Amino acid sequence: MAEQAATPVFQIQRVYLKDMSLEQPNSPKILLEQGSPQVEINLGVAAEGVTDGIYEVAITATVTTKLGDRTVFLVEVKQAGIFEIRNLPEEQLQPVIGIACPGIVYPYLRATVADIITRAGFPPVHLAEVNFQAMYEAQQQARAQQADEGKPTNGSGAPVIATA
Repeated sequence: MAEQAATPVFQIQRVYLKDMSLEQPNSPKILLEQGSPQVEINLGVAAEGVTDGIYEVAITATVTTKLGDRTVFLVEVKQAGIFEIRNLPEEQLQPVIGIACPGIVYPYLRATVADIITRAGFPPVHLAEVNFQAMYEAQQQARAQQADEGKPTNGSGAPVIATA
């Protein structure tokens, strides 16, 4: 009897707020000042295996708003999801973890960031849509480039291949 291939499994176990902080170090004086603040937004994606077939994918957003050189507010939010992913080949597993999972978690992160900033008394900051596929491909390309830079070359840029 032929062995039947295991059916791939992808399930969202939970999406949750893992960490959140809000700082207004120069309040209340800076709130009375006029001017156009500069907003800087940084995103980071991290994934780790929790147990066999269970992965946590977390997205961190840091929103820093300054008026001149003084901080108006700083918000950092880490939104995460727990996913069950089984019976996928490695070449399919990494894109699911790096593209599909962040795509599921990100809308929750966007809502949380806008809500926290609004509750702090400021106009909401709406995070832009993110192309996680492009982000994943850029990370893969950077890793490949770093790996290539660590290998000796023959002067033409081609890697030296050791033979026995």
